[in-house]
Amino acid sequence: MRNIAPGRGVGAFVSTPEQILPASSAAQPTTGADGGGGKGTGVGSTSGGKPVRSETTGILFGIGAYGLWGLLPIYFFVLQPAGAVEIVANRVVWSLLFCALLITVTRTWKVLGRAMRDRTIMGPLALAAVLIAINWLTYTFGVTTGHAVETSLGYFINPLVSVLLGVFVLKEKLRPLQWTAVGIGFVAVGVLTYSYGQLPWIALMLAFSFGLYGFVKKRVGPKVDAITSLSVETVVLAPFAAVTMVVLGTTGAATLTTQGPAHFWMILASGVITAVPLLFFGASARRLPMTTIGLLQYFAPVLQFVVALTIFNETMTTARWIGFFVVWLALLLLTIDMLRTARKNSVLKKKARLAAA
Repeated sequence: MRNIAPGRGVGAFVSTPEQILPASSAAQPTTGADGGGGKGTGVGSTSGGKPVRSETTGILFGIGAYGLWGLLPIYFFVLQPAGAVEIVANRVVWSLLFCALLITVTRTWKVLGRAMRDRTIMGPLALAAVLIAINWLTYTFGVTTGHAVETSLGYFINPLVSVLLGVFVLKEKLRPLQWTAVGIGFVAVGVLTYSYGQLPWIALMLAFSFGLYGFVKKRVGPKVDAITSLSVETVVLAPFAAVTMVVLGTTGAATLTTQGPAHFWMILASGVITAVPLLFFGASARRLPMTTIGLLQYFAPVLQFVVALTIFNETMTTARWIGFFVVWLALLLLTIDMLRTARKNSVLKKKARLAAA
């Protein structure tokens, strides 16, 4: 991985809401025909080993990406009366067309073909496609059924899930602050379960599906560029999405052509709305260190939380506020640990450079 130090496992993975593009893929410099990802974005690519542009630009791209992800619930709200299944099916189909356009512009059809013939790439990306479909369906269902607060909770919990995956899957050893954060996270889930009267299954489904998605994408990331990765996943899901659209249309359940031209074009725009923040994130990940991306990732669920309270007028009981504050405490400890570790690594690298000189 380029922007994330190798050897840190899932616990160091940079999580992004509704993520298609992992930092490992986004961070790959691209030169020549095989670098379709960076070439397609038109921003942030490297050439001849030259450093990418300033971190200030990277932060602006990062804010743009996470800001758009944070405001995504408003888009789903505007698409009503379309339900979660119809929205996700349309999102997949129109994203496929957008990916086809990008691949045509970047002339990387051969790269896509090679990726789809490679089992070591195709297998993991097919699994990633299933995981992101689960994530999208759960997220859209939550937003369109009055549970936008709980969807934001899912992305607040996600870093804790990544840490757990590091322990149980990669057999990583956690530092004391990380263990403390995980323990506090379990307490938070208990408090929120009491508040909701049941497990916050929407939040947990989002956190675990996206955590596993990130894990799979991290493993395959160095083998495939960002746009090719996104395109393969979309190709895997497109037949199911197309069949779903046909079934909805023939049963009269589809809203694509029944709610006027504005609704029609808004749904068709889902391909662009899916891809643009991913391209912004790719440009950001090339310019920023892991620590900065790790801090920016909280911007999206915070925005989702604010939208749920101020625009959707969802209710927050005292018990839920307590649960959220406990989650935020856990994230604060994770952030402190991340910053402390980054500082130590920076000092060690400086000492190594001085010793080498």
